[in-house]
Amino acid sequence: MRSAAQPVLEAGPDIRLVPWHLKHVDPVRRAFTDPEIQRWHVRRMSSPLEAHDWIGQWSVAWRAETDAAWAVTDATTGRVLGHAAVREIKLTLGWAQMTYWVVPDARGAGVSVTAVGRLVRWSFDDLQLHRLEIVHSVDNPASCRVADHVGFELEGTLRSAMLHADGWHDMHLHAIVRRGG
Repeated sequence: MRSAAQPVLEAGPDIRLVPWHLKHVDPVRRAFTDPEIQRWHVRRMSSPLEAHDWIGQWSVAWRAETDAAWAVTDATTGRVLGHAAVREIKLTLGWAQMTYWVVPDARGAGVSVTAVGRLVRWSFDDLQLHRLEIVHSVDNPASCRVADHVGFELEGTLRSAMLHADGWHDMHLHAIVRRGG
């Protein structure tokens, strides 16, 4: 990963995944004011500097080969619709975790399904990963639907496994494995 620039990924006619850029500071700040995004994250964005730092971490992580994150955008206008990432990448183990969120006015249109599906293909084809996981709160049925639609199988429940803004949550573990690999 570190020897190449992070790619722009086309995810169908309407959605493009672009590396996070400082021009996205305002959309990131707005996204993190959404109660649903706040519900599933401990982090808040109370200043442009915090959004700047959040965006800046992704290029560092790309070069370190630990994470790859994209702004999910409208392919025509460039408007930020959400975030999708391949996290905690373990190239030698062939494993990573997928994370995502969508801004309120883009929900219900398949944005996460399209973005995560595109990152699954990129992870298997370009990174040659073997296994991808999605871990989400059992209280977040929307994330469960995304995982299911993309083809991740529910493997079980991790008890009191992640801290969210409102406390510790049981988490569903979903996984997809590269076929023929």
